[in-house]
Amino acid sequence: MKATMKELYEGERPYEKCLSRGAGALSDRELLAVLLRTGTVGETAGELAGRILSLPGYQGLTGLGRIPLERLLKLRGVGKVKAVQMKCAAELAARMAKAAAGERLCFAAPETIADYFMEELRYQEQEQLIVLFLDTRNRLLKEKLMFKGTVNASPASPREIFLEALEVHAVYVVLVHNHPSGDPAPSKEDVQITKRIWHAGELLGIRLLDHVIIGDGCYCSLREQKILPDSREEKAACMADG
Repeated sequence: MKATMKELYEGERPYEKCLSRGAGALSDRELLAVLLRTGTVGETAGELAGRILSLPGYQGLTGLGRIPLERLLKLRGVGKVKAVQMKCAAELAARMAKAAAGERLCFAAPETIADYFMEELRYQEQEQLIVLFLDTRNRLLKEKLMFKGTVNASPASPREIFLEALEVHAVYVVLVHNHPSGDPAPSKEDVQITKRIWHAGELLGIRLLDHVIIGDGCYCSLREQKILPDSREEKAACMADG
């Protein structure tokens, strides 16, 4: 028989604990156990949750967001339903974090851009380049994933970026991409392509405001690194508008 929440003595039941003390009182293991609902033969839902959260290479809640669906399906006690539930829960958490960050998003403030894309990009195993296209008032016209590269590279073409910018009548663009290594420090190639895109934009009258690189819980702004012209005036104006 599968072990369920009812088999736990009352002091350990996550449902009752949530009702009496609030969801914040539950441990990571208990929260996942509530989602799983049932365990497997000889294993409670809490024990199954603990085993999942201890998977080598995917430990903890951050690991839960990175576990491939195929890996989850191979775990004893995890079928298609549980695997899909966990992936959907991780995606929901990432979207909630992005929605919350969006409330204070300012395109001239790289820390807010990093917050907005952090949960979406920090666990990606390939480099992705997202381009934000803005109007004259720094309002977002379009957000587009332009390139998805190999584990080590995401080739960026200035031509494709500015063809898209011209199509939506953008005046400014912002580049955002991730480093799967978790280290957001710009590579030599990052610097070179950023300068190429900046120069191409200047010729077209479409300004590159920033290039924000996302790491694991951290970021790097090439404008803050003085690789692009300073934007303190733009940031101050944006903060004043907000």
